[in-house]
Amino acid sequence: MLKNKPDKMQPPMPASSPTLGQYLFDCLKAEGITEIFGIPGDYNFSLLDTLEGYEGIRFVNGRNELGAGYASDGYGRLRGLSALITTFGVGEMSACNTVAGANSEYVPLVHIVGAPKSRDQEAHKLMHHTLLNGDFGVFRQIYTHLCAYTAILTPENAEEEIPAAIRIAKRTRKPVYLMVAIDLVTKPIVRRTIPEEMQSATSKPALEAAIQHIRGLLNGTNNVVLLSDMLTLRYGFRDAVQQLALRLNLPAASLLLGKSSFDERHPNYIGVYGGAFGSEQVRNIVESADCMIAVGMIWTDVNSANNTAKLDRLRLVDIQPEFVRVGESMYEQVMAADLIAALNACGWTRSGPLPQISFPYDEIIGEPDQLIRAATYYPRFQSMMKDKDIVVVETGTFAYGMSQVRLPAGADYICQQGWQSIGYATPAALGACIAAPDRRVLLFTGDGSLQLTVQEISTMLSNGCRPILFILNNSGYTIEKYLNVKTSNQRYNQIPAWHYTQLAEAFGGKAFTAQVRTNRELDEVIAAAEQAQINQLCIIELITTDQLDAPDYLIRLRKYLEEQERGGR
Repeated sequence: MLKNKPDKMQPPMPASSPTLGQYLFDCLKAEGITEIFGIPGDYNFSLLDTLEGYEGIRFVNGRNELGAGYASDGYGRLRGLSALITTFGVGEMSACNTVAGANSEYVPLVHIVGAPKSRDQEAHKLMHHTLLNGDFGVFRQIYTHLCAYTAILTPENAEEEIPAAIRIAKRTRKPVYLMVAIDLVTKPIVRRTIPEEMQSATSKPALEAAIQHIRGLLNGTNNVVLLSDMLTLRYGFRDAVQQLALRLNLPAASLLLGKSSFDERHPNYIGVYGGAFGSEQVRNIVESADCMIAVGMIWTDVNSANNTAKLDRLRLVDIQPEFVRVGESMYEQVMAADLIAALNACGWTRSGPLPQISFPYDEIIGEPDQLIRAATYYPRFQSMMKDKDIVVVETGTFAYGMSQVRLPAGADYICQQGWQSIGYATPAALGACIAAPDRRVLLFTGDGSLQLTVQEISTMLSNGCRPILFILNNSGYTIEKYLNVKTSNQRYNQIPAWHYTQLAEAFGGKAFTAQVRTNRELDEVIAAAEQAQINQLCIIELITTDQLDAPDYLIRLRKYLEEQERGGR
């Protein structure tokens, strides 16, 4: 769980200047990074050689740059910052998708690229891993669109650029890009005196005006609801938001991208607000409110449930990390932490009991010998979860069903609902295992998604990771079959049949494995896996006969898309 932390001081400088590589790793270690993910390549050898002899940070070698990047993304969501090392050109281009996803989903990631020798770049030589045109700046130009900051490191600017990049990554919760020539990594940095950067601070007049405006919305009503979303997670506001709900006695819902931003066993929690596709009880509470206080909200098509979610902007208090919008009025330079503290002290409290909510998967259903289906396995997943579990969910049918599962206390939920790149979850689970080795990691992925990044199971095995992997084998891309309402039985949504329980053996490792077809088998395998996971990775294949079996949320989404198609919209 990411909590608010003060900015770290710059690492103390030794009497003699460290090399550029040593200083880079000193800065990352000062931020709490103990592992860096990546793939070796001939232009990053000096970086990796420096790292091998460096105390306090370990290199985690992935199977390709895409998987290593997703692992770094999962790590960064839990630790608050992560780092990825790739080689120039081919390596960094392979990582583009993962860095774009980190940008989309507000994950602070430091992407470090080892580049050709500085004199070869200056001479515009035609080098391998380039476009063979002498242009060594083209890939950095691409990354300027994917990152909050980019820099080319030298011994002369390292002491300025490296802390600046880290500071920007932490402030914006976005990836940053640092490129360094292979021959400069081992050069001593040039010591400089860097002026301390001023931290963002709340404007007292703007805060007072915003609070007065919010009081105007609250006065005279008792019908108020709290919403929490993705930026509550990324900026570490979770505890503060829960305290606000308690202090004001508000029912609290999360949005889909912000699932786990509010503790789902908290007495004020009512569920995920998903417009026409989610809980009707939650929808009625939220949309009938006279005032909605939203923290860290990002209003995407997913969060708005294809625009079926209806939030009246005139009744909305939209709290963002550095500003707040009340109705149509914008109050800039208002830090979220200060505004939440002021709301706690504003003197308004909702009266009366909290609404009573029924959660969709609280009751286990299905006869023991019946075949598994979405309605029966989601309650069993919810029942097996333990406090502080890390739940990693793949884009696809699982993302919609698991969104309605009620998480245990202190759980973290990792799902790429904004960028939605299939194959993300398996390497992200690897990153979660590395980031939090003392916590249990549960991975829920589909057969189609797994086939994109399956090789990172090898990285899990080589690093002693012990997640429990649930692989939903429904014979292809079921999510795509649901979203395409124009045609059916598409050949492009079919995939090869793999022997999923033999993956660990193929990768040279051992695992607890099982195939499940009935509810009884699932109950027995869950019990066995909970014991086996203490010592080894677990792979559980869920085999369904109905290729279009899906959770209620997705079924309602499908019906909506069909109606839209019939209406010609």
